[in-house]
Amino acid sequence: MKTLRIPYPESLLGSLHVSEGEFEREARMAMKLFDTGRLSSGQAADLAGVPRVHFLYELGRWGVSALQTGEDELENDLTVARSLHDGH
Repeated sequence: MKTLRIPYPESLLGSLHVSEGEFEREARMAMKLFDTGRLSSGQAADLAGVPRVHFLYELGRWGVSALQTGEDELENDLTVARSLHDGH
């Protein structure tokens, strides 16, 4: 397994009001890679070093949707919903 080292100033911890452990854990969260569809939730959880369920729970805290639905899929869902609604 490869290791990524990211230097950061100690003052950053104080300005973010977090402990070193909390900052490093948060920095490892692969939210952006998941959010952009580059990683699955399982892959992102592995990268973050947390169980998948915990990763999915943390997404909301970061303002990232756990549902990665594309525009085409949403349009299709809306079309189906409209046709079902019109049929009643």
